[in-house]
Amino acid sequence: MRHTNSYISGLAAILLLTTGCNRAESPGEVRQDVAEARQDGAEDVAEKQADLAQDRADAGDVMNESIAENRYEVLVAEADAAHKVALEQCEALSGSAQETCKDAAHAQYESSKTEADRVRGTM
Repeated sequence: MRHTNSYISGLAAILLLTTGCNRAESPGEVRQDVAEARQDGAEDVAEKQADLAQDRADAGDVMNESIAENRYEVLVAEADAAHKVALEQCEALSGSAQETCKDAAHAQYESSKTEADRVRGTM
């Protein structure tokens, strides 16, 4: 009997751990998390854009490697910011809908990074 109770307790713990990961957050939590992700993303993008603007000012009309690299970093920062916001928005969902949402967010992120790499290669 004791072995059966331990087995059942173990299964219950595993079930709680696996279902807890896909539990929807409250709308208030999601709004706050999304706002924080947007703010953090905006700050990161603004920093990268400032670096790009400074490099352009230093170089004049000449396109150089530093400008190309900074442009790439802006694109990646934008992709990172959008990814973080999308993941936070997925937290409003639960179960398989949340997983589907996160998978779509990851796919969009990878697509954005691939596009940044493509753009980087043409600079």
